Amino acid sequence: MKTNIKIEQGIYQELVDFYGGIFSLPPLAAKIYAYLIFDFEKKGLSFDDLVTVFSASKSSVSTSINFLLNANLIKPLNKIDERKRYFLVNEEFISIRFQEIVERMKREIKILEQLNTYRESYHQNQELSDRYIIYKSLLERNIENIEDTLKKL
Repeated sequence: MKTNIKIEQGIYQELVDFYGGIFSLPPLAAKIYAYLIFDFEKKGLSFDDLVTVFSASKSSVSTSINFLLNANLIKPLNKIDERKRYFLVNEEFISIRFQEIVERMKREIKILEQLNTYRESYHQNQELSDRYIIYKSLLERNIENIEDTLKKL
């Protein structure tokens, strides 16, 4: 791979595998995202840079960029003195990602409360009630921890 920015190949491959898996990214999108993470100076890379670096077709790179943009993983950067658009990692994605996690946990609590109420009206079982309370408490503590951390970011 030709590079415009300095990367460490082992870490790069780990990032490709990790983010490709957790975000269900197509292979080229995962490679582009991992590559952009190494842009520590936040200068961004142009479409043409990415085509050159990955020796991929313009169509494939365009599709991958659009996928990453739609997932809020990257953001465009328009420099005043240039017509090209540059792309860089969306630093706000951490907040977006964890806010989505919080929303899913809150939804799960709501659903579990409904299920627990129904179960208790139909079938009394102290062990299940205790397990529900423990699990709900775990979700609530995690929500609180994530929300406190997000305020600090």
